[in-house]
Amino acid sequence: QVRLVESGGGLVQVGGSLRLSCAASGITFRIYTMGWYRQAPGKERELVANIDSGGRTRYADSVEGRFTISGDAKNIINLQMNTLKPEDTAVYYCNVHRPLSGVNYWGQGTQVTVSS
Repeated sequence: QVRLVESGGGLVQVGGSLRLSCAASGITFRIYTMGWYRQAPGKERELVANIDSGGRTRYADSVEGRFTISGDAKNIINLQMNTLKPEDTAVYYCNVHRPLSGVNYWGQGTQVTVSS
């Protein structure tokens, strides 16, 4: 079974940096994307960044140029977040998506809080 475990969240000041990690296990299929979503209080969950099996990346306009998504050979997906803003405050969720079926798998989430 697919299991996603996030780590690296915390409290930082405006302009600071954090690095999130997602350790994925149980992935046996070939066509999928991995990435990060976030959900702020009172808002819908939104895509932050993802990476597909061909190494192509996509970023939300709000984080383009500040965040970087990357993966290693051990099924660990990282999100380097720089120049953080208060509007980046949210619970961040690791995601695995299978476009063939539309199935999503989610981690438990990690809190990121950016204070002024």
